[in-house]
Amino acid sequence: MTHLPLTRRSARSPLKATIAVAVVCAVAASGAYAAGVGPFDHGSDPLDPAAAAQARAFLADWSHGRYDRAGARTTDPARAEDVLQSFTAGLDITTPKLTPSAAKGADDGTLRVPFTAKMPVKGLGTWSYTSQLPLREGKDGSWKVDWSLGIIHPRLSDKAKFRLEREDASLPEVTDRNGEPLAGDPYPSLQPLLAQFAGEGNSKPRGAIRLIDRLTGETKATETTFGARKKDGTTQGGKADSTAVKTTLDAAWQSAADAALEAEADGRNASLVALRVDNGEVLAMANSPATGFNRAVSGTYAPGSTWKIVTSSALLLKNAVTPQTVVDCPKHLIVGKEFHNVETSEFRGATFQKDFMESCNTAFISLRGKLGDAESGDVARKYFGVGQEWHVGIPSYDGSVPVPKDETEKAAAMIGQGRIQANPLIMASVTATAASGRFHQPTVLPGAKDSTSTTPLPPAVVSQLRTMMRATVTDGTAHVLADLPGEIGAKTGTAEVAEGEDNNGWLVARRGNVAVACVVEQGVTGGGSAGPILHRLLSAVPDAPSSTTPR
Repeated sequence: MTHLPLTRRSARSPLKATIAVAVVCAVAASGAYAAGVGPFDHGSDPLDPAAAAQARAFLADWSHGRYDRAGARTTDPARAEDVLQSFTAGLDITTPKLTPSAAKGADDGTLRVPFTAKMPVKGLGTWSYTSQLPLREGKDGSWKVDWSLGIIHPRLSDKAKFRLEREDASLPEVTDRNGEPLAGDPYPSLQPLLAQFAGEGNSKPRGAIRLIDRLTGETKATETTFGARKKDGTTQGGKADSTAVKTTLDAAWQSAADAALEAEADGRNASLVALRVDNGEVLAMANSPATGFNRAVSGTYAPGSTWKIVTSSALLLKNAVTPQTVVDCPKHLIVGKEFHNVETSEFRGATFQKDFMESCNTAFISLRGKLGDAESGDVARKYFGVGQEWHVGIPSYDGSVPVPKDETEKAAAMIGQGRIQANPLIMASVTATAASGRFHQPTVLPGAKDSTSTTPLPPAVVSQLRTMMRATVTDGTAHVLADLPGEIGAKTGTAEVAEGEDNNGWLVARRGNVAVACVVEQGVTGGGSAGPILHRLLSAVPDAPSSTTPR
């Protein structure tokens, strides 16, 4: 409560090769480029500077996709333009990097300029080779590239051309912790993330460039391969090839999370995360809308009064208060600006537990002198892992708790505002840590690297936090969850966004071995907006998942 500034699809079919044919090719790239200007060495050439300059200009025009200008620098402009364009386009080459060497004389009266070609093939890798440009002097004294197919590549000829072969770009199957496929209508929030899961699961795109006979199509040679399997089953990059990616997610929780957002978010941007208390494994992450930005793990929000879990921990750790300490809760408090409670509520003579249950901003702000300026951030990092580098398995934002710049910002930080930033993943983890006393790095993929270092909360502090969070459900602002079975503990939050905009609504909760967190943008209050979402979720999935760690 704070207030300041599918039908399930079966496993995918095996990968199959798809062939993109290219008679000959090179990719277009934009940009102005004058002859003799660009990323090429302009050093003087002892044989003929004009010939060397023409060679550099030809390679520059080819590299930048100016095929008409490159062709005009040859003895066969129309044919050269056509071949250069078809070569790069047909082989899905993006931006060629063509680097010339010094010119050399040849017995046939031409000058030869060797060059190195690095051809990035879209989505696969770079094909590297060497070739050379023959230049012949015309009767007027000008130099032209003496055109032939071998200029493009020494093996390109009237009898042989290149072909790009790709394996099917279909992503490997992604499954939940029990091997259940996570694709289709029941899991809309996961569809934009499947490529990220697949990438972390060591599945690499594969393909090859073949030299083929122009008449028969028979493969004469393999010029290069990308991501090819070795005999031991690994790829060229050394990682094991895989046909399925197993996650820590639970199909029942994920489906219920998506359904809860669809039913209760009322068209507003919202997201939630559910994870296991005992090991941090993510069971569900869902977003509304389901497509696009994954705000559940990458969003940056002021956490509002849900952050009072961390503030309370900091106060309890140094015995600045106990749950029974009287901390008055007035309607307003001025610290550089006016702070107030939702609906300007007040609780005179309230205990600290009452302040927590009712999410009293003014009471928490009045305790700011009990903590050093950096103390809340230190506690967040040391005990809750917030602000450390997390390796979740997909891109994530891991939180920020900067030292307040002044007394007003410190007051705001006490209630999860100011410059404090979090998201549902972070706040679900904070809730799990408060419930168990020990931080576990959240993960979506088993075996994720863990470089965090934290200290367990003292058992007495854990007991006090659990008692206050339980009271928030039975007699406080999270009463929306009170009718659900199980000993649920929770904390609501409301976070101001900008002048003239409705507040974001937050709710975090813990039941058994599962911690959940939900934010609803412009939800006004946590209980009123995030409350129905988590109520529906916890009603749909009453039991915690198996304790078996996915393998």
